[in-house]
Amino acid sequence: MSDVLRAFGKGIWFADGATVSYYGFDYPTRMVLIQLSEGQLFVWSPIALSGKLQRDIAALGTVSFLVSPNRLHHLFLQEWKAAYPRALAYASPGLRNKRPDIVFDGELGDLPESAWAPDIDQVVVGGSPLTEVEFFHHPSRTVIFADLIQNFQPDCFKGWRAIVARLDGICAPNPGAPREWRLLFYNRRIARSAMRRILTWPIERVLVAHGEPILLDGKTFLRRAFKWLLGPETGSRTPNAGGQVRHGPLANCRRDFDR
Repeated sequence: MSDVLRAFGKGIWFADGATVSYYGFDYPTRMVLIQLSEGQLFVWSPIALSGKLQRDIAALGTVSFLVSPNRLHHLFLQEWKAAYPRALAYASPGLRNKRPDIVFDGELGDLPESAWAPDIDQVVVGGSPLTEVEFFHHPSRTVIFADLIQNFQPDCFKGWRAIVARLDGICAPNPGAPREWRLLFYNRRIARSAMRRILTWPIERVLVAHGEPILLDGKTFLRRAFKWLLGPETGSRTPNAGGQVRHGPLANCRRDFDR
């Protein structure tokens, strides 16, 4: 069901929206809603805003913060800004340049804003063109990932797309970031340091933008999903030093992060 808020724990909900096309694949959209201890609502990666969703949200409180976790999760921010003009919008690193039409109130970094720090921690996972900010909700012990973990069911795609998705490493029981994105990590030392910090959180559950949530033993799930990054260190740079990929699918990915 789309645009239905579903409880995921104390003070945290998620809702699935319509699919969007990405290089021939229909990707589902998902947002996360967190009710902060002071009562404000924190919205992660907003989906298309329907009347029903607005009514359900109004029953929980006032939307105060709109957050984009990376440069791909921005499609509906302007719509939410119009509906909630008093809400503060926070851009992921690089999004301000990509979306100059949106007035942002701040940019996400390695430290949470004071307004949500009592409830939510965050870490920037850098070292690639797709810099992503991951969040941890303390009361529910839930970590939230956008695109660096994808956990689709094997039957989510059909035909050749199912084969590509499985080979790309984005399907259960072996989820993770798409393999071509992994190659874009030109400085794995930075990304590895961020992941090690994430693994210090007392994680029990995992919410991802694309795929099935994890309800138990979330930290083990993360270690498995990031085995490609957390393995033995072989140096801080991949063979495409500096991420200079000019042709092929990897180049398309880089361009899409900036479009």
